[in-house]
Amino acid sequence: MSLRDKLDAYLRLARMDRPIGTFLLLWPCLMALVLAAGGMPDLKVLIIFVIGVVVMRACGCIINDYADRKLDSHVERTKSRPLASGEVTVKEALILFVVMGLLAFALVLMLNPLVVQLSFVGIILTIIYPFTKRFTNMPQMFLGVVWSWSIPMAYAAQLGTVPTEAWWLFAANWCWTVAYDTMYAMVDRDDDLKVGIKSTAILFGRLDRQIIGLFQLAALGCFVMAGLSADRGLVFALGILTFIGFGLYQQKLIFDRERAPCLQAFLNNNWAGMTLFVALGADYLI
Repeated sequence: MSLRDKLDAYLRLARMDRPIGTFLLLWPCLMALVLAAGGMPDLKVLIIFVIGVVVMRACGCIINDYADRKLDSHVERTKSRPLASGEVTVKEALILFVVMGLLAFALVLMLNPLVVQLSFVGIILTIIYPFTKRFTNMPQMFLGVVWSWSIPMAYAAQLGTVPTEAWWLFAANWCWTVAYDTMYAMVDRDDDLKVGIKSTAILFGRLDRQIIGLFQLAALGCFVMAGLSADRGLVFALGILTFIGFGLYQQKLIFDRERAPCLQAFLNNNWAGMTLFVALGADYLI
């Protein structure tokens, strides 16, 4: 394998070719920074968190593929991943994970001690998550915590503390993550049942759409509470209404539980998150 091919495999292992996960991490993180700052966050903090989101998402993908390396080859969607296909060795993957983790930690060291302390929890959660699919039917709920951990870190970086408002946003993102990652799990449900991977899509069974809807409603309520705590106005309210529209569209897509529309519903959450963030930013500007 040429050096170019190897580098391409490393990039795909870190999912640099599929930025959807980075965006889904980024929107709530940016919302947290804006809310914590009451508008435009500190530029240094903003840059560190944007780079940190990219790096930590890569770390999460690498450790996830390491944990699933013997199962991915049996799943249609994942059988061509670099570890499953043999393009990248286990040793190479672990070295890349350590390098990316050290880079993330170097970024955190530029911030205050509370953020550093919270970062240790974040990396532990990131490492544990992929293995939860072996022993619990609710890995998406654990992922919701991992995916939301940047929120208290963002508040800590901006304010030096984590107020109640932050936990409303944390709860909103947790519920939202469970909803959209269950949609994602619906794509792989048949394959997961064959290889023994657990998920909320399997746990919820024929009630999957209804329970996803409940999590969407809970996320909506918590986003509203986060906005009220920060005394947000009409533009953010319009963003909330748009978020509702995205949720209804996603429910339509998953109605027949077919793979392609379920994947489309998952991907649509990027636009939902971006719209809500833009609405929040515009609310402060206006």
